[in-house]
Amino acid sequence: MRAVIFDIDGTLLDSVDLHARAWVEAFAHFGVATEEAKVRSQIGKGGDELMPVFLPPERVAREGKAIEGFRSDLFKKTYLPEVRPFPGVRPLFERLRAAGLKIALASSGKGPEVERYQEILGIADLVDVVTSSDDADRSKPHPDIFEAAVKKLDGLDKDAMIVIGDTPYDAEAASKAGLRTIGVLCGGFPEADLSAAGCVAIYRDPQDLLDGFDRSPLAAG
Repeated sequence: MRAVIFDIDGTLLDSVDLHARAWVEAFAHFGVATEEAKVRSQIGKGGDELMPVFLPPERVAREGKAIEGFRSDLFKKTYLPEVRPFPGVRPLFERLRAAGLKIALASSGKGPEVERYQEILGIADLVDVVTSSDDADRSKPHPDIFEAAVKKLDGLDKDAMIVIGDTPYDAEAASKAGLRTIGVLCGGFPEADLSAAGCVAIYRDPQDLLDGFDRSPLAAG
């Protein structure tokens, strides 16, 4: 193992419910009624993949950018101050660095959001590579963001990398990029869904992964 690629929302940050609320409010502002539970089930995708679940294609084409912009501003103003890290994130990153592994972040969020997330997590000094929706034409479950991370981890073989994420969309995107995935349950998706999507191991949260580090795929090789 030479590198670990992390999703952020729901994997490192307790933010999934907050993102779902922001989407529900944004849709409502544009006259679209949605249920928070249904929206939550789509968190992990970027807006380009999430909006078509709730809107017809012609409306996405016409109003998608405005809806996404409203949601982004709402999240930053109202919900971002409530975002907190899951337990064990920085110690896990320190353990990975001590083991000689490179660390990449691969989020469906916008570049500025990912920068702010690193500040909240207190991990900016431990991260080697960052990719966001700005680096990809399509968001998860398409492989673009993970492929961008692989490209930035220049010189490393995909077999020596692994993804850590909380949604089936992470595992699907990683698989399409030729990468394996470790799942975490802290984002709220059922263990059965993560297993069905192809996760090779599943842990409760970053702290649980750190506690089991020596027996995990991260220690292999």
